[in-house]
Amino acid sequence: MDVRKLFDMQRQLDERIETERGLRGERLVERKLLALLVEIGELANETRCFKFWSSKPKAADETILEEYVDGLHFILSLGLDLSLHEGVQWPNVQESRPLVDQFLRVFEAVHAFRGQLNEEAYNQLVYAYAQLAHALSFTAQQIERAYIAKNEVNHERQNHNY
Repeated sequence: MDVRKLFDMQRQLDERIETERGLRGERLVERKLLALLVEIGELANETRCFKFWSSKPKAADETILEEYVDGLHFILSLGLDLSLHEGVQWPNVQESRPLVDQFLRVFEAVHAFRGQLNEEAYNQLVYAYAQLAHALSFTAQQIERAYIAKNEVNHERQNHNY
């Protein structure tokens, strides 16, 4: 995955939104952290991995992948906001935990990052999110393609005053 390219694309989207919404210079970290948590929750909801009381099947893989990259948008954006993106590489994860455990680990990583807002905690968040992708059986190439497609959708939404 060309994470540099994704950071550049995210920077362009963030600058556009901040300019068009009159948010230049405003600190958005807390709102982005909350948005990330919401997106992770939406992703978990689509997988239905925790819904032991229901026999309804999970959403289609493309829906789950789209929800995954929604969260990735906010992870990239937070890295840019806090200048933590320079040395980031997408991890080559070969193992993950069962899906429920992995979601909980990602939530914990977000909360730890919020408490520290430093490079180490950011890298741990990125790693936990990459482990979640592995648990969901998504490849780096699938994620990159889906991110690019969703980034285009996000720009189109801005064109229509989303």
